[in-house]
Amino acid sequence: MTTLLVTGGAGFIGGNFVLGQLAKGDVKVVNLDALTYAGNLDTLQSVADNPNHVFVQGDIGDQALVRRLFSEYSPDAVVNFAAESHV
Repeated sequence: MTTLLVTGGAGFIGGNFVLGQLAKGDVKVVNLDALTYAGNLDTLQSVADNPNHVFVQGDIGDQALVRRLFSEYSPDAVVNFAAESHV
């Protein structure tokens, strides 16, 4: 099973990416999002009970948190959708 660390996975684009990856069935998604103005957990309601989806509220600038996630989940890849600007 492939493990992805997705940052900004509660935003519009990131959330849809997470849903698409989880639909494949052979992917674990560790979803790191700060839940600022653009984050919306309602987008992820359909995967709230999916054991392959781990949601972590936090900031990508928190070095200790990011190191812990790498240590705990050993992601195969990082996909970054985190942003702090209106598009």
